Amino acid sequence: MAAELTAPQLSEKHRPTLDQALDAIRTRAYWSPHPEHPKAYGETAPAEGLAAFQALHGTRLDLGQPGTDGWTGGEVSPYGPELGVEYPHADLDVLLPAMRAGMTAWREAGPETRALVCIEILARISARTHEFAHAVMHTSGQAFMMAFQAGGPHAQDRGLEAVAYAYHEQTRTPAAADWSKPQGKRDPLNLGKTFTAVPRGIALLIGCNTFPTWNGYSGLFASLATGNPVLVKPHPRAVLPLALTVQVAREVLAEAGFDANLVALAAERPGEGIAKTLAVRPEIRIIDYTGSTAFGDWLEANARQAQVYTEKAGVNTVVIDSTDDYKGMLSNLAFSLSLYSGQMCTTPQNLLIPRDGITTDAGPKSYDEVVADLAASVNGLLGDDARANALLGALVNPDVKARLEAATGLGEVALESREVANPDFPGAVVRTPVMVKLDGARKYWERADDEAAYLSECFGPVSFAVAVDSTGDAVELLRRTVRDKGAMTVGAYTTSAETERAVEDVCLEESAQLSLNLTGGVYVNQTAAFSDFHGSGGNPAANAALCDGAFVANRFRVVEVRRQA
Repeated sequence: MAAELTAPQLSEKHRPTLDQALDAIRTRAYWSPHPEHPKAYGETAPAEGLAAFQALHGTRLDLGQPGTDGWTGGEVSPYGPELGVEYPHADLDVLLPAMRAGMTAWREAGPETRALVCIEILARISARTHEFAHAVMHTSGQAFMMAFQAGGPHAQDRGLEAVAYAYHEQTRTPAAADWSKPQGKRDPLNLGKTFTAVPRGIALLIGCNTFPTWNGYSGLFASLATGNPVLVKPHPRAVLPLALTVQVAREVLAEAGFDANLVALAAERPGEGIAKTLAVRPEIRIIDYTGSTAFGDWLEANARQAQVYTEKAGVNTVVIDSTDDYKGMLSNLAFSLSLYSGQMCTTPQNLLIPRDGITTDAGPKSYDEVVADLAASVNGLLGDDARANALLGALVNPDVKARLEAATGLGEVALESREVANPDFPGAVVRTPVMVKLDGARKYWERADDEAAYLSECFGPVSFAVAVDSTGDAVELLRRTVRDKGAMTVGAYTTSAETERAVEDVCLEESAQLSLNLTGGVYVNQTAAFSDFHGSGGNPAANAALCDGAFVANRFRVVEVRRQA
């Protein structure tokens, strides 16, 4: 069948976008081709996107994959409704060989064509951002606007960023070279050489429940753009956004004249747990994973045949030493603690505050005053139920609710959680954050129970206000936390150049991404594609960063062929 999307058409349509993305990863300046505002997609887009999402309910999403041996589903929205979508269940012994069949043509297409096909996939997903936003909202529990932005344009930006890095890394080496070595009086030695980026094999993307697209698109497009087929194994509670992604990718690949089976879905039956089975199959040569530390560690130890990229769990910490904008600091932290009910791998957990207090532009503030004022700021932010619902979303699963409730028994509660009713979705479980006072005394063995609490990740709307003996002790506790437990983000507030340097040194030495003195509309738990690195790959929270050259370069190898000239 002739390709409906030719290489010249793809180049004319998308080469400028690729060039801009390549420039963006070089300059680290702000840029995005994907609009953040819902109105940018046209007046009818919101209604059409909602209708498209609703039309999926109770349907069977047939992707036309080989080896389909049945159907599975069962997603229930954190907001209450059952989605009722069924997905193909695969016989892996049939599907995996079919995925490999298209690799040769995809490899021979070259880095540019692969990149442009990937950008076409992203463009079609972008055109359906409203539909995808509802799919993300009703599988992750994110509030609509966050699902729209983080699950839509921000996720698409991360995918495009990976495509840009993939293209850059694959084209660092020329495709061909003439080599001539002088031999003095004898004729020179002449060789013709070619260099081809060769994919490793099938990539396995193990999706997460909270950010199926944002955390998934970097790995998906990094692997696909470097020539590898991608098998998408979604979290069983968040299949729909990635299933729709697979559907779009298969359509574009076929229209561009490639094998649609280069991208496929592996949905699992309840309790089947196919990730472990897939992870050690010899066909799987790359794995991308976001989720618990326990399974991430298992993958790194056992999937020896694959390049494994993990984002696991960490204990994100904020050092509070001093500030020249007390009100702005409180407001910024309150928002960071509240957004998506703290269900982000970048949400701050431990707030390290000297027990003798801090200096501020509003005068000296004691430890108790800082904690009370921050609690009041959170309550003020979330006092209106409509605003609270828009920021908090819904708790993604019962485990988060259980951790929230158990946290109140760990110490003195400085900020009590309250239940928020959602009139649009009565079945949603919505809770405001809880903050607990703990003691981080230098003689930590005197406070062993407190340390056990704050040195463990408590995923969800839970934070600990940890009293420390001094800012110096806070810096050392930060170091120990990042080294032993990992951190996706670190924050600090200080007016002291010496303290700023001490915190920066810890983050440089322990490889943690640092945000200093944020008091405006940028928050420690948000990162921008093309500019910010998500994770560092240098501490226990993750072994890779989204996105840098290292994230893509080992997904392919360069094979050289030498010919006598």
